[in-house]
Amino acid sequence: MIEWSQWRNQPLVVDGLIVLAWLYALLAGPLRARLAPAEPWPRRRALHFYSGLAIFYLAAGSPLSRIGSLYLFSVHIVLQMLIMYPAAALILTGLPDWMIDPLLGRPGVRWCAAILLRPFVAGGIFALLISVLYIPRIFGWALAHRFGPAVEASVFLAISLLFWWPLLGSSRLFPPIAYGGRMVYLFCLEVALTGVFTYLLMAEHPLYPAYELAPRIIPGLSPENDQILGGVLLSGISSLVLVGALGVNFFRWARTDREVAGTKV
Repeated sequence: MIEWSQWRNQPLVVDGLIVLAWLYALLAGPLRARLAPAEPWPRRRALHFYSGLAIFYLAAGSPLSRIGSLYLFSVHIVLQMLIMYPAAALILTGLPDWMIDPLLGRPGVRWCAAILLRPFVAGGIFALLISVLYIPRIFGWALAHRFGPAVEASVFLAISLLFWWPLLGSSRLFPPIAYGGRMVYLFCLEVALTGVFTYLLMAEHPLYPAYELAPRIIPGLSPENDQILGGVLLSGISSLVLVGALGVNFFRWARTDREVAGTKV
């Protein structure tokens, strides 16, 4: 039975979101005078950041997350896509450079960030862990363990922040890559994720016993079809985001070139 009023208020999720929201308010408010005295309250960025946290909580703590964990693989996929794309992108674009660069500029952190935030390191980690997380044994652990869904959602958020960084990061120490590099980066990720898309779409039997044995809450939607639907959603939404980002960056690149050419005339 689905209890639509029952939210997953797991400490790992709720406490983590409260801490992040409090830290952001502290940095953007009282500590802003020390970090960036000339900067105003980052209203637009704050809206992005808190909207990203809200979407993450919707995906990880709402009654929909129970449906995704207990009954429908396809719903689980949709919630993961919410974390990977809008939630992570909004959280990242909500962080101004003066808020993150003091941390990234610390000697030990800067060395680590210089490696992790390289485009093909960040993209490679993203593609590799996305593929690993759909291995049946690992995916099944996340469904069965008490804290599994929260850990899984947190990992998806972390690797998605890595994915978005070369495109949307606001840091001056580790800025977004040039438009040409973005095109190559997005194309390579689309190719790299093809394996996990194919794995889910071409499987001849249900990969995840938890969904195979779960009660059917949608008549006529068998475990096999639910898995295929999930694979279609994963590949379709991911391709839409990647190709869409590629198109947006291509047109921005072309517009920038026209503006540069115009200034030389």
